[in-house]
Amino acid sequence: SVIPAKHPDVIVFTNYTPKTLLPFDGTGEDGRVLMGVNGSVYDVTRGRNFYGPGGPYANFAGHDASRGLAKNSFDADMITDPSLPIDKLEDLAPDEWESLRGWEQHFAAKYLLAGKLVENE
Repeated sequence: SVIPAKHPDVIVFTNYTPKTLLPFDGTGEDGRVLMGVNGSVYDVTRGRNFYGPGGPYANFAGHDASRGLAKNSFDADMITDPSLPIDKLEDLAPDEWESLRGWEQHFAAKYLLAGKLVENE
């Protein structure tokens, strides 16, 4: 018997704004979890135990997580209001930038790049 070929899921590279990223917090019908990291958007659905509802990093789901990752803080106040401009992170110290780049490498190695974060319309 022949086993039918199964094509892996395809992710279309998309521009997300802070507002259009919001629904991807793992609570939607498809359960997708997306996260912004330094201008890139990663599909972290595979890691929903960490980033999905009830996970230790659930605050970041559907948001730009850059500031929190840079500061190694998972507090809700690390998240910029999605109706405001994207956080430029201008006040980060060199060690915080280093931390953010480390996280960025982690996400790039482990998760699918789904798109990039752009300003709201």
